[in-house]
Amino acid sequence: MLYLTNVTKVYKDETESLNDVSLTVSPGEFVAIMGHSGSGKTTIMKLILAEEIPTSGTIFYESQDIHSLSRKDLLILRRRIGTIFQDFRLIKNKTVFENVAFAMEVGEHSDEDILEYVPHILELVSLQDKMYAFPETLSGGEKQRLAIARAIINQPELLLADEPTSSLDPESAHSVMQVLRKLSDLGTTVLMTTHTPDLAHKYARRFIELEHGRIVKDDKHHTNSKMHI
Repeated sequence: MLYLTNVTKVYKDETESLNDVSLTVSPGEFVAIMGHSGSGKTTIMKLILAEEIPTSGTIFYESQDIHSLSRKDLLILRRRIGTIFQDFRLIKNKTVFENVAFAMEVGEHSDEDILEYVPHILELVSLQDKMYAFPETLSGGEKQRLAIARAIINQPELLLADEPTSSLDPESAHSVMQVLRKLSDLGTTVLMTTHTPDLAHKYARRFIELEHGRIVKDDKHHTNSKMHI
């Protein structure tokens, strides 16, 4: 599904963020990329979204070279990828329902589809009872679960989560990770970055460790067990 081959990224100030990184992510995997701040985790996410361009190397999504796509084709590709940000990026003056519905409206879905699918997605992330609440009334964990709902409402093939638990208390962090694991069990490919390896090892199935822009470890859990929430 996703292929990074000999990817190096050097910024204009000559800071080297990634050094000769090769990585393949298969459909349905739940991959946690771990490492200290500055190890290159977020750079990988930005390169996959073509927000940054590699200095050398290639990144393919299936048969498409991401960084050779036209602007139009890149926008089409991004619709197949859901993204969860550290700062939630919720619309403050819209309710929980409206925040998720807005993502469907951008995707030009009908009102009938919105009324049918939004409640289902909110139930998946355990926010069905907060449907008409505004973001400012939600806890940090609830805000992140709302961000997840918005990211998956258009049924992306790949979900990118950049430090999704970084600002959360332990209970909320576990709640968010449970949702990501459930999405993985349902078939979504999940690629997340984190600086909390203990949490990642409890829920993810593959663990990649970065140091100074290089992959120093790539381990898999050999299990088909599903997590029930």
